Amino acid sequence: MDFIDLFIHLDDHLNTLVQTCGPWTYLVLFLIVFCETGLVFTPFLPGDSLLFAVGTLAAVGILDIQGTLFILSAAAILGDSANYGIGHILAPKVFGHEKIPFLKQEYLERTEKFFEKYGGKTIIIARFVPIIRTFAPFLAGVGAMRYRRFLLYNVTGGLLWVFVLTLAGYYFGTLKFVKENFSLVILGIIIVSILPGVVEFLRHRKKDML
Repeated sequence: MDFIDLFIHLDDHLNTLVQTCGPWTYLVLFLIVFCETGLVFTPFLPGDSLLFAVGTLAAVGILDIQGTLFILSAAAILGDSANYGIGHILAPKVFGHEKIPFLKQEYLERTEKFFEKYGGKTIIIARFVPIIRTFAPFLAGVGAMRYRRFLLYNVTGGLLWVFVLTLAGYYFGTLKFVKENFSLVILGIIIVSILPGVVEFLRHRKKDML
């Protein structure tokens, strides 16, 4: 499946998913969110746009909003916890500068700068920034944060991320303008999501050139 088509026509793909999988759709959504937040080699999976689109489907009765919020929140929190555990296990290799095939050094460096700037709150802020969202809990596990502290930020960030974006889709996704321009709205969400990372990259790029 073409990934650009997947993101832009997410509503159509979700409708097809529901028709094909029925109640198992919730499990599929759980796995997508869990992998997007919990595995450092799958940051390309839809996150923000998926939550908005799912909220839209819940608004028209295709999905249950309460069950959706619970399942996606659980996936987001458990995903970050799993990612923390992976980082903790791989810490010796990361600190030893051994190359790990699925880790992109540029992503690690970008996330480290987020930690330097925002501290522990990175775990919450990163929820709304693709790529950083996937690598922040990993680096926390590597050694940036104790698990008890991480868990507090993880739960807070996970609930905020899921509720804000899913309920945004639930309350605004059925508006006439949004329904008629759904692809543009999803594209806008993707652009707004990656904008902080792009700005941060360009800012550091400019600083390095001076």
